[in-house]
Amino acid sequence: MNAVPSPALRGNDYGPLVRPGDGWEPHLSVTVVVPAHGQQDKLDVTLASLAAQTYPAALLDVVVVDDGSDPPLRLPEIRPESTRIIASPPGGWASAHATNAGVAASGGDVVLRLDADMLVFADHVESQLRWHHAADYLAVLGHKRFVAYRAGDLDPAAVFDAVRAGKAGDLFDAEASEPQWIERIVDATAGLRQADHRAFRVFVGASFSVHRSLFDAAGGMDAEVLLGSDTIFGYRLHQAGAVFVPDDRSSAWHLGPRQIAERGALAKAYRRPRIANRVPELDVKRPRAARGWATPLAEVVVDAGEDPSLDLEATVDELLSGSVPDVRVTLVGDWPEPHSGRHSPLDDPALEARLLIESFRGETRVAFAAGWEPDPKVPYVIRLPAAVRPGPDAVASLVSYANRHRLGLVEVATPHGVASLERTAAAARAARLGVGIDAVWGSAKLTAPADRPVKGGSGSAFNGALAEGGGSGHARGGQRGLRGKARRLVRRLLGR
Repeated sequence: MNAVPSPALRGNDYGPLVRPGDGWEPHLSVTVVVPAHGQQDKLDVTLASLAAQTYPAALLDVVVVDDGSDPPLRLPEIRPESTRIIASPPGGWASAHATNAGVAASGGDVVLRLDADMLVFADHVESQLRWHHAADYLAVLGHKRFVAYRAGDLDPAAVFDAVRAGKAGDLFDAEASEPQWIERIVDATAGLRQADHRAFRVFVGASFSVHRSLFDAAGGMDAEVLLGSDTIFGYRLHQAGAVFVPDDRSSAWHLGPRQIAERGALAKAYRRPRIANRVPELDVKRPRAARGWATPLAEVVVDAGEDPSLDLEATVDELLSGSVPDVRVTLVGDWPEPHSGRHSPLDDPALEARLLIESFRGETRVAFAAGWEPDPKVPYVIRLPAAVRPGPDAVASLVSYANRHRLGLVEVATPHGVASLERTAAAARAARLGVGIDAVWGSAKLTAPADRPVKGGSGSAFNGALAEGGGSGHARGGQRGLRGKARRLVRRLLGR
């Protein structure tokens, strides 16, 4: 596999990327994975349109994953040269499971997932692959319109001829077709180039492609979710550092109405809790309830040190009872092993550490660990020195500050050490490219002058005024204008 040049892009702005134009020589192989269940006539049309692609046939193969069709699906006469059908393996079913199986059974440098009811234009594959030749961490979304279709409306041979002649657009009336809802978001954000940290929410639909290494880094699709797995996969890609590119030149007709159109309310009800448990960033999907979710909004890591103090109990309580209860708290320190025999409990040199462990025995959001590894599913990691006492809005304020200014790293220097927020998606992209977080998401360093202490509880002395330095701050305005906002951030961090 040839290496793909991967320049460092900031946020979701892929504008600086040079997409190959005329005269390019493609070298990346692509596997088109088509999950399918029944509807042989639509699959025949899809494969006929894939057979007429402009991307080199030697670099393209198709894997159709038959997800339990009865009768089993068959390969039609008109299809790409390298096309095969595999049965979806035991252990699951539905689109995500079938897609994972197709990817595992293939070897293309790029994976392009396509629904089995799509009639793609001649350059559908080529257009998406041009992007992947420019960078290897893009999630490219194809463009489609929904059209009315009945079995037998199209002859695969006629479809092949029309697509090969560049006339796929003439097969349906564009004026009568239905657009995707995501087009409003794409248009409002300059093609997602100005999108915020939720660019992944448009990652729905029947055609998308990613580099295989990015698919693997994201952990594949969530096969436990039968409906809505594409949104969850978009979030996984975001967490792995992806940049999302909507490619309106990679066109297709979707044969039939949107799946959600037929039983919309019930389908949304099914999706809502499953997405809420897995995607913290979609606020409209996650009710603002004081409860825990499978994937917390943030993980707060506190360095308890070699001799953990019982004073940390107050720190943890304040974090758990804050305005964002959806947190996971990990106390990293030198924690004692349980006693195995007769001992004097009141003379135990590790008494305070043991009392701290016992205090949170029933709290599932608190963990005690000797070391810590980041959870790729959690969007934010907040690190606090042991002596810092957070206010009730500490987590909410740090997250809000980072998102409002589109930063990947926020560091607040205190007399007791540095409190910080790190965006997992930014860290993942930076690690992939071998650069600092500032290069891909931006950062801000906020420092508190030592001459203006803020009164507070034990060890809570941040300072009321901030001097800002380092990092690039706001994506558009640098550090200018942030001083007052930074002061408010520190006050809220400490509940002042």
